[in-house]
Amino acid sequence: MENQHTFSEPFYRKATTILIGIVIFFYILSLLADLLIPLAFSILFAVLLSPLHNRFVAWGLPKIVSILLTLTVSIVGIVAFFYFLSTQLMQFGEMLPTLKLKSKEILHQMEFWVESTFGIAVNKQVKYLNELISSNKSLIGSTLVGALGIFSILFLIPVYIFLLIFYKGLILNFFYEVFSRKSSKHVAEVLQQTKAAIQSYIVGLLIETLIIAVLNSGALLLLGVPYAILIGVIGAILNLIPYIGGIVAILLPIIMATVTMEGYTTQIAILVAYSVIQFIDNNIIVPRVVSSQVKINALVSIIAVLLGGALWGVSGMFLSIPFVAVLKIVFDRVEGLKPWGKLLGDEIPVSTMQFKWKPRWRPRLIRQRVKP
Repeated sequence: MENQHTFSEPFYRKATTILIGIVIFFYILSLLADLLIPLAFSILFAVLLSPLHNRFVAWGLPKIVSILLTLTVSIVGIVAFFYFLSTQLMQFGEMLPTLKLKSKEILHQMEFWVESTFGIAVNKQVKYLNELISSNKSLIGSTLVGALGIFSILFLIPVYIFLLIFYKGLILNFFYEVFSRKSSKHVAEVLQQTKAAIQSYIVGLLIETLIIAVLNSGALLLLGVPYAILIGVIGAILNLIPYIGGIVAILLPIIMATVTMEGYTTQIAILVAYSVIQFIDNNIIVPRVVSSQVKINALVSIIAVLLGGALWGVSGMFLSIPFVAVLKIVFDRVEGLKPWGKLLGDEIPVSTMQFKWKPRWRPRLIRQRVKP
């Protein structure tokens, strides 16, 4: 009797198909960055502002009036924040000539120290520095063009938010109708968890940023660093970029103290103070305040931030973690993708050797009876 076996598609074909699909997906994301970046931010803000809109609707206000009031409240808050930053920056601009002179003195001291320590002449140092700057001109130019592009399309974000909230019912109904009725409950659960995760993540980040700004500014004020409030707020904003932003946030006050103050005692004190603040942030504020329903492990977070920066610049760094959180929610609810959801999470199994490999099929042995 002939034994028949059904083989699944070979692994190399699946891997090739998946890799090609990923490459095409990221190419489309890069190609349509000018369209997708404001749309992605608009989706996040629309989800964040949805409870406020629902509150206005519950008070009996018409739908369009509720949306307009929601946008007005959010715009007023953003304008007030940027007005505060602009006043601080204007005060900082008054000290720029003094900072330039002091920075030139420090630069000359560093040049002579490098020459005496490593034997590299000052002329060669200047030449190497100019080559480094010229090689990065294209990168700096593209970054500035991207920043100008973001400012040029900022007016689209309120329009997108208005339309997303207005057509929220239509969009949700689309997802319900795409899947079968048997999966409607499953889809509703995924959408609800996605909404809750995004809201929890963004609100938690805003509260975390406010706390870190107060701690940074307070520490710098006690240490006597000039423009402590401005540097503390900028450091808190940079802290929104996981891991990478925290490093840049520490460098800013150290550079300011080096330029404006004598000695290195203040720099060491800043390093100690910011290390304590980072410890409080990572062990107390993030677990209790941010408290996102979806937890992403550190390795995936760093990779996601770097990929987001390579794809969409600074905007991609901010959008990477919410995007991965949504992916984890979907992966955890789809049977074939649950291993990927576990890979993105931070739950480490007790033992990695608690499984045994089992082949999918075994050839059946045909035994012949031997007649006596």
